[in-house]
Amino acid sequence: MRFFIFLLAAAFAALSCVPAPCSACALPEKIERAAVAGVLPFPSVLCLYLGSAEKIIAIPPASMSAAREGLLGELFPGILKAETSFASGTGANIEELLTLRPDVVFYLEADKVTGRALENAGLASVPVSPSKYGYDVLRTYEEWIKTLAAIFPERAEAGEKAVAYGRRALELTKASAALIPQSERKKVLFIVRDENGRIVTSGRNFFGQYWCESIGAENAAAEITAERLNAVVTMEQIYKWNPDVIFITNFTKLAPRDLLSAPEWRPVEAVRRGAVYKMPLALYRTYTPGPDAPLTLLWLARAVYPETFGDIDLPKQAAKYYKEIFGLDVSAERAREIFAAPQSGGSGR
Repeated sequence: MRFFIFLLAAAFAALSCVPAPCSACALPEKIERAAVAGVLPFPSVLCLYLGSAEKIIAIPPASMSAAREGLLGELFPGILKAETSFASGTGANIEELLTLRPDVVFYLEADKVTGRALENAGLASVPVSPSKYGYDVLRTYEEWIKTLAAIFPERAEAGEKAVAYGRRALELTKASAALIPQSERKKVLFIVRDENGRIVTSGRNFFGQYWCESIGAENAAAEITAERLNAVVTMEQIYKWNPDVIFITNFTKLAPRDLLSAPEWRPVEAVRRGAVYKMPLALYRTYTPGPDAPLTLLWLARAVYPETFGDIDLPKQAAKYYKEIFGLDVSAERAREIFAAPQSGGSGR
């Protein structure tokens, strides 16, 4: 399949990406200092959209750790100078944030307490939600781009190209996945976190459900209705589901080899097959919405259905994607380190 030829052509084609009305109040005409509170993937989106980290003065600590370990800090070393000490849970210490003199604060929309505190402090703010679009990863990314286009219209063209590429990637992936017989659909389990034996998965109300539906797989934990980190499961449930493939996110230090060497995991089909993979850490942790989402979609599809998607040269496409869409130089070697064909047993990051 010549995925990138089709995707890049679509990305440069005329595509309406009408900026969404900004919900912020009294944004300054010129924004030079932006802070992000609570929305962990958003600093990478903001950085890529602006093409620079120059305006980003504060980000959450978890966003900083991903930037240091992944691709974002390599491409935009200025992001590593952003302040993190202002953060307080999903919100912010308003007094400390005020000393940073932000022109705008992007904050977690669900955090009403922080929203009111920002308003009371007279800080211009923009609510951002990772969940209001039903955990649809690409739709969420697209809506974030529209929000930024309303605030920074001079950078809208790159955002439009990224949105077009994502849409085309999803269209082509779904078209190929639709040809997979129902009897051959794989059951996939996402391990989002694993802390002291407490396993958090993705039920039907988290990003894992979207990824599974997009690549033609079944979410092994779809019966779980709890959202986000509330979806705690036991080994007994995992034995019952017996997933064919397991993906481990970058929100845990757990690595494929930890499962492959653990006696309690040996009865699970994915472990017996060696189909346990660590998700890539690129511009951000790829389980969530973000600039890497179209590439993540193809990476997941190739891991679950190598016979259908195995001919995709994803490292080559990734290098072209970052260059043609965002103007970033990612070497073929670095792209290969991040998006090489999934190998079970790797440590990941």
